[in-house]
Amino acid sequence: MAVLHSLAAVRAAPGLWWRAARASLGLLGPLGPCPGRGYCVDAAQSPPTFGFLLDIDGVLVRGHRVIPAALEAFRRLVNAHGQLRVPVVFVTNAGNILQHSKAQELSALLGFKVEPDQVILSHSPMKLFSQYHNKRMLVSGQGPLVENARVLGFENVVTVDELRMAFPVLDMVDLQRRPKTTPLPRNDFPAIEGVLLLGEPVRWETSLQLIMDVLLSNGNPGTGLATAPYPHLPVLASNMDLLWMAEAKMPRFGHGTFLLCLETIYRKVTGKELRYEGLMGKPSVLTYQYAEDLIRQQAERRGWVAPIQKLYAIGDNPMSDVYGANLFHKYLQMAKHDGAEERGADGLWKRRPSATQSCASILVCTGVYNPKGPEPTRPAQDAEEAPFHGHRDFSFSPGLMEASHIVNDVNEAVQLVFHKEGWPL
Repeated sequence: MAVLHSLAAVRAAPGLWWRAARASLGLLGPLGPCPGRGYCVDAAQSPPTFGFLLDIDGVLVRGHRVIPAALEAFRRLVNAHGQLRVPVVFVTNAGNILQHSKAQELSALLGFKVEPDQVILSHSPMKLFSQYHNKRMLVSGQGPLVENARVLGFENVVTVDELRMAFPVLDMVDLQRRPKTTPLPRNDFPAIEGVLLLGEPVRWETSLQLIMDVLLSNGNPGTGLATAPYPHLPVLASNMDLLWMAEAKMPRFGHGTFLLCLETIYRKVTGKELRYEGLMGKPSVLTYQYAEDLIRQQAERRGWVAPIQKLYAIGDNPMSDVYGANLFHKYLQMAKHDGAEERGADGLWKRRPSATQSCASILVCTGVYNPKGPEPTRPAQDAEEAPFHGHRDFSFSPGLMEASHIVNDVNEAVQLVFHKEGWPL
């Protein structure tokens, strides 16, 4: 298999790189002019009435390596003009990267132009929480934290490192980082009004300690309070994955593990439960509603007049991908039956009437889920006795963990859907 162009090539020749890459894979047919944003409608194919929600890690890539089946899948999904035959949104629980950077990374790996608005990161729905955008928020995670927060709409953020530098005596676990002298107390540091948890940080002990300090002091960690306030400051969190799959043979800790630590410490110290104003990323219904809106917008841009009625969510993690897709399908059925108002899951924004009727979950065996591997990668014999890897705020429902279909890889998943929809392979 030919090696695709690097990210540097993407930046240097964005209009040509994907054609050369696809040609090297034998994917290109005759090219014709594409108006507007380069979208072309295949006149020989009727407009699609279905779309794909594709997970990334464990489905399309493992670490920095593309899974070969993903390239085969996109031979079917992309037409001779280098454009998708059906609407596709990439829904990942990753968050320590910029949206446009993730789109460039996927473009280089998959061999066709992925637009930034086809990528949903775990924290993307935070754009909808506008009531917190002008508040001073402590942000935790890694990567381009401040830039990500500002892209989401947050105008006044402070990082854990900035807080640590302002109050050196707060970070006491690492002996090498303890101050050698006692610094003068500060009273000029503006109060923090909320907490953003965008992804797993690097130094967990520092983030856990300082986030607790902010919550227990009502946003004034340099002072402290005799009694911890409750309810505490608003907390918005994204990515509840306990585990995720990279190059290692067994799953790695995800941000859900960090959240579990924070929740347990808060409960142990205060005797009360940590509360979230918003939890997003899979399996949150809010994330799937956000993805559904992007699928609809994509179809409109392509000129596909038929409404998108079916969504197929392909993932490798039963707890996030399967549970989330099934939960969203259940929500769609309830909304259709009860005539519920078309609002976001938390009522934050008014949505256009939805034409989506179903969301089917398809589980692949190239990531977290491995039917032949050791626990926790293989299914338990009795779902009632299986350990629940989901977040505390999502009730354990064995039925929601059962995928509509289980296949070997994403290529088989695409073939399955095309067969069900009567589309040529």
